[in-house]
Amino acid sequence: MKKTIHFNAFQMNTVGHQSPGLWTHPRDNSHRYTDPEYWVELARLLEAGCFDAIFLADVLGVYDVYQGSADAALRHGVQVPMNDPLALVPLMAHVTKHLGFGVTSAITYEHPYTFARRISTLDHLSGGRVGWNIVTGYLDSAARNIGLKQQLGHDDRYELADEYLEVVYKLLEKSWDDDAVINDKKRGIYTDPARVHPINHHGKYYDVPGIHLCEPSPQRTPLLYQAGTSPRGTAFAARHAECTFVSGPSKIVVKRYVDDTRAAAGAAGRNPDQLRIYAQALIITGATEAEAQAKYADYRQYIDIDAALVLLSGWTGVDFSRFPLDATIDYIESDAGRSALASFSAADPARTWTVREAAEFIGIGGRGPVLIGDAKQVADQLEAWMDETGIDGFNLAFAIAHETMRDVVEFIVPELQRRGRYNTEYADGTLRNKLFGAGPHLHPQHVGRQVRIESPLQTAA
Repeated sequence: MKKTIHFNAFQMNTVGHQSPGLWTHPRDNSHRYTDPEYWVELARLLEAGCFDAIFLADVLGVYDVYQGSADAALRHGVQVPMNDPLALVPLMAHVTKHLGFGVTSAITYEHPYTFARRISTLDHLSGGRVGWNIVTGYLDSAARNIGLKQQLGHDDRYELADEYLEVVYKLLEKSWDDDAVINDKKRGIYTDPARVHPINHHGKYYDVPGIHLCEPSPQRTPLLYQAGTSPRGTAFAARHAECTFVSGPSKIVVKRYVDDTRAAAGAAGRNPDQLRIYAQALIITGATEAEAQAKYADYRQYIDIDAALVLLSGWTGVDFSRFPLDATIDYIESDAGRSALASFSAADPARTWTVREAAEFIGIGGRGPVLIGDAKQVADQLEAWMDETGIDGFNLAFAIAHETMRDVVEFIVPELQRRGRYNTEYADGTLRNKLFGAGPHLHPQHVGRQVRIESPLQTAA
């Protein structure tokens, strides 16, 4: 039996996101990102299309590698201005019943103690529909603005991340017993102090002696997403992630990531099938193939090469303003994003990408494929990607807000449902319930359930 295809909507609390330049299209509405109704409309649309979640990306900095300043990013609206993604969750949760919310938060720039309270609060307010996309960050501009000279080295960030997760697990999973909240009005006891435990964490990066401030939320720990594709990132995902996200321009790149990640999960003692993998893609469709192709040709007129190179420079840490547009791209080691350039060079070993070709490719939909055609043609392509790479679904970027997502819901979802490859309704329960059907909490064998907290006496000894 072939797997069900799952969709997330890949969004950002900003203008444009993954299609630099397309915000200038007359029909694009992403400039309305500060309007609550913009997000309410999107949430209702996605739930009507049985999307698993809206996956909200984030960066806590600006893309200032290109030409050595933020001017180009500001001029072209390249993920700046940017608002906080977590603030959108209560807004969209209020108008939906099932849609999940994957929110990005970089462990490098927020203390785990305060983050744990924020994510528990969102899990309460959404009825257990929150996921956390764990990222380590890649922009030096973000590090500088919190007082660091530059971000930590690539592998050092993952060492910090492991301890960060340990602290968060202790707070969310171990600080409060399930029956700690009594809410006994007659005796005047709301919480039994004996059932609330300080975590007494003292590590290399963090000292967190106290208790979690929140009572247990529906999921306790939010559904865990991760998007690193370097060897260290893959190892981190194999240990912690329940869902992962990959961006790659070809099936070759994506399949390699899927195989490596599932193998790493197996080596870490986990069931590889318990890891759900989404690949980035952009769908351009219409009532007919001709209509879809006309939309694609129309969208291509708004690609902004400079804006695309601002993104690529930020992702890789390489200033592409220093290279002619006809120069070829080779893999360049950097501490920003090791996978961005490698994905192009690995996509088709017989092909050599130029700077211009890479910019034009990411100009619509970022580093994922663009799937064009009528409903049947796109469904065929989606099935081929699923069946040939081993992914579980797609993080769908957009070209035009909200036109792209509306087209997917109107044309693609019904076609996949007719083929028996897409859900026709949501399962009950929390986001984790809906995706895995195995209860609201982390799997009993997950590392987050295995952490232990020590008493002050044990710590002192």
